[in-house]
Amino acid sequence: MDVRKRYRLSDLHIQMARELGMNPKKFGKIANEKQEPWKAPLPTFIERIYFKRFGRERPVDVKSIEEVLRANEKKKEERRKRKRMQKGSDQSDQEPDSSALEIIS
Repeated sequence: MDVRKRYRLSDLHIQMARELGMNPKKFGKIANEKQEPWKAPLPTFIERIYFKRFGRERPVDVKSIEEVLRANEKKKEERRKRKRMQKGSDQSDQEPDSSALEIIS
C-alpha cells in the first residue's frame, strides 16, 4: 500500500505487477528513471511487460490490494469455521460411552 503512494501507482498497476510476480520491495531498482534516463517510468514499464507477457493491455478483473486482503481473510475464516465444525463432529463420534467408563472405574 505504501508502494502505491511512493511510486504513484494505481490499483491496476499493482495488480499487473503482482500477476507478473514482481516484488514491491525491488521497485526502487526499476523506478529510478531520473538517475538512469533510458529507463521508462515504472507504470509504463509494468504496462509494457504485462502486454508482452499476457498479450492484453490490462487484467480482466482489477481488484485493489484491500479487496484481495479482505477476500483472503474471509476465506481463512470460512476454513477455520469448517475445521471447527468438523473437529466438533469428530469429537462427538470418539467420546467413550458410559459402559466403558464403568469398567475403568
